[in-house]
Amino acid sequence: MSADDDIRDSRRDFLRKSLTLIPVVTVAGSGLGAALPALSADPVAARDTPVAPPAEAYRPTFFTAEEWAFVKAAVARLIPADANGPGALEAGVPEFIDRQMSTPYATGANWYMQGPFVTDAPVEFGYQLKLVPRDIYRLGIAAADAWCRTQYGKVFAELDGARQDEALGLLEAGKAEFDALPAKVFFAYLLTNTKEGFFCDPIHGGNKGLVGWTLINFPGARADFMDWVERGERYPLPPVSIRGERA
Repeated sequence: MSADDDIRDSRRDFLRKSLTLIPVVTVAGSGLGAALPALSADPVAARDTPVAPPAEAYRPTFFTAEEWAFVKAAVARLIPADANGPGALEAGVPEFIDRQMSTPYATGANWYMQGPFVTDAPVEFGYQLKLVPRDIYRLGIAAADAWCRTQYGKVFAELDGARQDEALGLLEAGKAEFDALPAKVFFAYLLTNTKEGFFCDPIHGGNKGLVGWTLINFPGARADFMDWVERGERYPLPPVSIRGERA
């Protein structure tokens, strides 16, 4: 098996395993992303050059221009486009994340946000910080860009693909020092929301063209496909979104 085959298989396995961690059809809303164990470095090690953003009509309502550049560059490395199909950038994951920043999830509206807050609590304790997702992204992106400028002389979006992969790996491992929040927490939210955006129903802004569902052969919002679940065969029909879109 060639190195390219290994990369494609690794990406496919990574995306399939993601389904055990998130609901495929729902909007991000649990706030448990930081409590999930971080995956291996596989998702940030697929390409050597950044993916050029496609032409897009969507304009972010939460992220600044600098933050938007970071989000687009980061998700393009976490789930890159390859021979299996489009990646997170092409699937509209940045739009999904930006739109989530205008929901109750982003403000922690349904979270318990009273103290005490513990920055170094074991992952089994769940989320223990006083920051809500909007804060995590705003402070995390600023900290990541400042750290990249110190380490590499450029902000994250201006780095080449190899440096971006290295930087994301260090964030995931907690080896980047942030003042505002732990780098691992920021990375965990970024990775979790990227996977959610890749596999959500397109009504939420991501999974454009149903590319995430097509990749894993998920039927989507079809009325009934339970008779195929135990058959061990590929489902013969294309996925369908809530609004009736088909791949």
